[in-house]
Amino acid sequence: MPKFAANLTMLFNEVPFLDRFAAASKAGFKAVEFLFPYAYSTGDLQARIEEHDLRIVLHNLPAGNWEAGERGIACLPGRVSEFREGVPRAIEYAKALKVPQVNCLVGIPTAGVSKEQARTTIIENLRFAADALKKEGIRLLVEPCNAYDIPGFALNRSSEGLDVIRAVGSDNLFLQYDIYHMQRMEGELAATIKKNLPSIAHIQLADNPGRNEPGTGEINYAFLFDLLDSIGYEGWIGCEYKPLASTEAGLGWLRTIAAAKPRAAA
Repeated sequence: MPKFAANLTMLFNEVPFLDRFAAASKAGFKAVEFLFPYAYSTGDLQARIEEHDLRIVLHNLPAGNWEAGERGIACLPGRVSEFREGVPRAIEYAKALKVPQVNCLVGIPTAGVSKEQARTTIIENLRFAADALKKEGIRLLVEPCNAYDIPGFALNRSSEGLDVIRAVGSDNLFLQYDIYHMQRMEGELAATIKKNLPSIAHIQLADNPGRNEPGTGEINYAFLFDLLDSIGYEGWIGCEYKPLASTEAGLGWLRTIAAAKPRAAA
């Protein structure tokens, strides 16, 4: 049965970040994820997950200057040292918080960086990170993102992510499959997930258009959830969407799933 994790970067923005753990627990979530933990101490985060009986299932590697529009640095030849310095920082947080996997956003190549240079740099950086994380028992994920929301992003399609995974050649590198991003770029959601299930370690969701909660757009989530059950997907599904109104008002889809499948929110 589906296991849903609240993405605290996107959900429960009605309250400050550290208060979102309580809000997620109250709404019935047993797990959370978010983009970055680094603005907070591991102690503060640990206190929240212990108080509310939650687990953290995912966060990202450091991704450069997010506020300035950077969406990762793994593709930038001139910032390899910065990328590699971020890996032990991610490991520190993941180990302290018992996070089983971290995601890499590869970023947007800057002017003068060719597609070939970006790809080579991504492969080398992911190989380094996958090896370092494997030593600590932490999985590394890589995520393609759509070119409409993030113009210029270096990986846009599931096939591109899988190609990079093959080139890296590590048994500790997996695909983070974001349903929203891939619906925008390629469709064929069910067939792609089913075909590549062994390579997919984490799934995220939002509906399209709008990147709002399931049921607000064109994606048949009831069908996809049943499919994931039928093919044996055992990972988490991160709820990385923008609530159309308040977070709580938009959780009707989850309550419907939970009523039909009692462990769905666990």
